[in-house]
Amino acid sequence: MKHINNQKGLNSIWTDSLARNLHPDGNALVDHLKTVHQEHAGFTEACASSCRDEAGRNSYEWLAELVPDNEGSRVLDLACGSGPLLKILFDRNKNLNLKGIDMCPEELALAKTRLINSGVNLIESKAQNLSVINDNSIDIVLCHWALTLMNPIAPVLDEVRRVLTSEGQFVALVDGPMNAAPGYTEVHNLIYSYVQEEIPNYGEIDLGDPRIRGSESLSNLAHKAFPEANVTIETNVVSMEGPVTQVAEIAAGFFYAAFVLKPEKRKLMIKNLSDILVTSKESTDAERQGRFSMPISRLLVVPDIK
Repeated sequence: MKHINNQKGLNSIWTDSLARNLHPDGNALVDHLKTVHQEHAGFTEACASSCRDEAGRNSYEWLAELVPDNEGSRVLDLACGSGPLLKILFDRNKNLNLKGIDMCPEELALAKTRLINSGVNLIESKAQNLSVINDNSIDIVLCHWALTLMNPIAPVLDEVRRVLTSEGQFVALVDGPMNAAPGYTEVHNLIYSYVQEEIPNYGEIDLGDPRIRGSESLSNLAHKAFPEANVTIETNVVSMEGPVTQVAEIAAGFFYAAFVLKPEKRKLMIKNLSDILVTSKESTDAERQGRFSMPISRLLVVPDIK
């Protein structure tokens, strides 16, 4: 992953539209996401793998727990990124039939390197069009932290339903309620305050469909797409500790908003973020430790078998 402070502030069709007080469309969103991942391929993994829950699991492992170890189970990782979830599943059971789909070639290149000689089928495609996958051919669809970024979302859920078998399951990791993790709202608001100095309506218009970010609205979406399924949403908290500046850098990497900041402004934001996250205020700057906690939720959609 390139060090973010070596980059200029990120510009895309999406950020340009916001700066001109326009409402970016779905194509602008895709362009923005591709720009971020082209510049910083692997950043999602770098961030998500650093935080663990009280049981010691990172968010990939928490999601992977719901995949049954059935011989030959057909698993699709939707928006698979650099492939960490697929690698966990492959290492656990080499007889799973694994597929990964992502729209960013730079991420897929990392996944191919990681999964070399694994037999995992990696495909470049958008989530709204999974025509490369046959109807009723997948036992479980996974999606790690990407559902929040997809718009329009209805075609994605329709495609997931189409490719799943009648007994298939859909499991997605999404943002948890902001107040579920101590200090998370303060971190969010600090980062967004810096971005809004550059783009005032950033946040009023955010990436993806806002309904994915609320448990009730997400549940309603899932029930609409899967009317005969059981839908549950479980919330968890993952955290990391370490040298406070390092913790602040990784924490900022969870927020797409942070990528639009120019290096000098980002440096100032990291300094102020460090002051929020610090846990050892009496130490020297070089020794200061910090902690960051983040809420996550796990959506599970399973058939209602009577």
